[in-house]
Amino acid sequence: MISFLHNLIVKRVKAQFKEKEILADENMLSKEVTSLEVDVSHIFKDSAFILIGVVLAGFGLKGFLLPNSFIDGGVTGISLLTSEITGVSLSILIVAINLPFIMLGLSQVGKEFAVKSIIGIVGLALVVHFVPYPVVTSDKLLIAVFGGFFLGAGIGLAIRGGAVLDGTEVLAIYFSKKTGLSIGDIILLFNLVIFSFGAYILSVEIALYAILTYLAASKTVDFVIEGIEEYTGITIISDFSEDIRLMVTKKLGRGVTIYLGKGGYGKRDANLKSLDIIYTVITRLEISRLRTEIDKIDPDAFIIMNSVKDTIGGIVKKRPME
Repeated sequence: MISFLHNLIVKRVKAQFKEKEILADENMLSKEVTSLEVDVSHIFKDSAFILIGVVLAGFGLKGFLLPNSFIDGGVTGISLLTSEITGVSLSILIVAINLPFIMLGLSQVGKEFAVKSIIGIVGLALVVHFVPYPVVTSDKLLIAVFGGFFLGAGIGLAIRGGAVLDGTEVLAIYFSKKTGLSIGDIILLFNLVIFSFGAYILSVEIALYAILTYLAASKTVDFVIEGIEEYTGITIISDFSEDIRLMVTKKLGRGVTIYLGKGGYGKRDANLKSLDIIYTVITRLEISRLRTEIDKIDPDAFIIMNSVKDTIGGIVKKRPME
C-alpha cells in the first residue's frame, strides 16, 4: 500500500513538472516527492485523530449526557440546553451554533483549520443522529464524570488533528486579543453563563452536575493533548534553520527569535558546531500545521515544546496566511 502511494505521488509530481514545462533534476524531484509524501501522511494522521475524536465525543453525548438530560459547557452545552428546551434535533444545533465560531476561526487561525473543523463538526452531528450508541448508565455521578471524560477525549483528539468540535476556544482566542483577559478566563466566564441558564431552566442539581462534566472534559482535553496550554513555546534546532525561519514567518505569520548556539555533543576542547536556534510562540491549534511544515524541511529537526500560560506583545496575533 505504501509503495503504491509512493509510486502514485512520483507520477503526480512528474506530471506537474511536465505540465508546467519544468526540467527537474533528481534532487528537485526527490524534494517535491518528499514534501507531497509528508502532506499525505499528515492528512491521514490528522484525519484519524478527528475521526476517532468524533466517535468518542458522540459516545459521550449519546451514551451518557443526552439520554439523561445532562448539559456541558461551551457550544456543546448551548446545543444540549437548546435541544432540551425547544426539542430541535441536537445534530442540527451542533452544526448551526458552531458555524459562526468556525467562520471566526477562518480569520483567526486559517483556512485549513476551518475546513477540518467543519468536517469534524458535521461528522459529530451525523454520528449523533445516526449511530445507535447504547445508554451506559443512569447513575448521575457516573454520567457527569464519564460523559465529560469521553467528550473531552473526543475534543482533545480533534485538536491533535488540527480541528475543534466546539467553537468556544476560537471565540476565546478572539476576545483575548480585544481584552486583558486570558483565554482560560474567557472560557470560564462563558461557561458560567451557560451553567446559570441551566440552573434556571432545568434545575440547580443538573447545573452542578454540568460543572462536574465540564471539569472532567477540560482535564481530559489537557491530558489528551499532553498538557499543552493555550499558547505553546516552540524551540527548534536544525541545520536548516533559515528555511524554517522563513516558513514560520511567511506561512504561519508568526514572529521568531534566533539564538546563537553550539552543538554540545563532543569531547573536551572539541571544535563544536555553531548553529541558529529558533524560538517562536503559537497557539495549540497550529501545532499540527507547524510540525507538518518542519517535516517537509528537516524531518530530523529537534523540537522542544513548553506550555506558555499567556503572552503580551510580539507577533502572536494571527496574520493572514500566504
